[in-house]
Amino acid sequence: MKKLFKGFAVAAVLSVSAGAALNAHANTQVLDQILEQVKKERISEGKLNKQREQEFLAARADQQAMLNTAKRELAAEKARGERLQKEYAQNEITLAEKETALENAKGTLGEMFGVVRRAAQETIGSIEASLVSAEKPGRAEILRSLAAAKELPTTRELEELWIALQTEMTESAKVSSFEAEVSELDGSTSTKQVTRIGNFNLITDDGYLIYSGDTQSIQPLGRQPDGYVLDTAKALINTSADAYTGFYVDPTRGSILRLNTQKATPEERFHQGGEVGYIIAILLVIGFLIAIVRLVDLTITSGKIKSQLKNTSAPSEGNPLGRILKVYQDNKNQDVENLELKLDEAILRETPRIEMGINIIKILAAIAPLLGLLGTVVGMINTFQQITLFGTGDPKIMAGSISMALVTTALGLIAALPLILVHAVVAGRSKSIIHILDEQSAGIIAAHAEKEKA
Repeated sequence: MKKLFKGFAVAAVLSVSAGAALNAHANTQVLDQILEQVKKERISEGKLNKQREQEFLAARADQQAMLNTAKRELAAEKARGERLQKEYAQNEITLAEKETALENAKGTLGEMFGVVRRAAQETIGSIEASLVSAEKPGRAEILRSLAAAKELPTTRELEELWIALQTEMTESAKVSSFEAEVSELDGSTSTKQVTRIGNFNLITDDGYLIYSGDTQSIQPLGRQPDGYVLDTAKALINTSADAYTGFYVDPTRGSILRLNTQKATPEERFHQGGEVGYIIAILLVIGFLIAIVRLVDLTITSGKIKSQLKNTSAPSEGNPLGRILKVYQDNKNQDVENLELKLDEAILRETPRIEMGINIIKILAAIAPLLGLLGTVVGMINTFQQITLFGTGDPKIMAGSISMALVTTALGLIAALPLILVHAVVAGRSKSIIHILDEQSAGIIAAHAEKEKA
């Protein structure tokens, strides 16, 4: 047994020794591989470091070259700067000498330069605002260059200034026609035949035009002048070149025409009277309507009476005289006193219808100026209230109330005068009819009294 055990132990030792030898051999191979790998990487790292070192050295050389170049350029620029500074100083001295020489050489030409610039500046405004520029635009450009010039003007520029002034004087004495763009009041534009009267007015078939030098545009007036003024403008347009005609000229180049647009029209003045003015107008209309109705009725009645006078033997109920004659025929057998009373009664019955409405016209004619006075008082009260609130610094604030005070007074008088006139006409017509009735009645009574005496 001991031998057998020993044998097994020997076999186990041999097997362990063989396994350890195999493991040691394997580990040795791995270490060899790692060693080889390290050697290779060391060689590669060395090459890379060497390459980097070479690149660094090359870059350092380039940087040194660039630094040297920059130093050279800096030195060159410093030298150039010093040279330019010296040249600048020398140029300043030379420029001062040249300016002194120029001033000495100009002499009286310097005064002429100032005169030319001043004349150009003064002429720019007048030429731009001139109506001649509406026909000949762009004339102020050469004047602007002369006014802004820093050197002596040339002969050509002096001639241009002279021509501009001469053109303005020459064209101011002419009446010429040309086509131009006209800016309408609604914003649209249209090409029209425009007639220029010197340097005063622009006109077309539609009326007067205004030229704006700021916008260099032509536009119609907001409100044209009265018709008789426009008639002269149309007559001038239609007049031949060798003929003469009258024309209303605005010597202020449109200022008076612009003021005319601010003048109140009769309609606007009427509305300034306010409620009192409207009441006066209503009374005037009512009075005229009553007068017209009464005149028509009295005219018809007068015609019927004249027809009745031609045939008194056949009285008609359709007119006052016929009705009075009818009363006479019905009371022929009465005595004179009774007949006279009957006829007077018939005339009294006809009188109210004949005089109907006449007193109303008289009352309206008396009320109208009183209402005008009322409007005056109300307007003055409003004026003093506005003075109390706003003071007297701005007259426009009080203008509305003052206009009401004056307009209502005028409206009252305007209404009263024609009402008094038509009242006189209507009253005269009615009195003439009543006079005919009285005359016929007196004649009938006289004839009847003669018959009784006979």
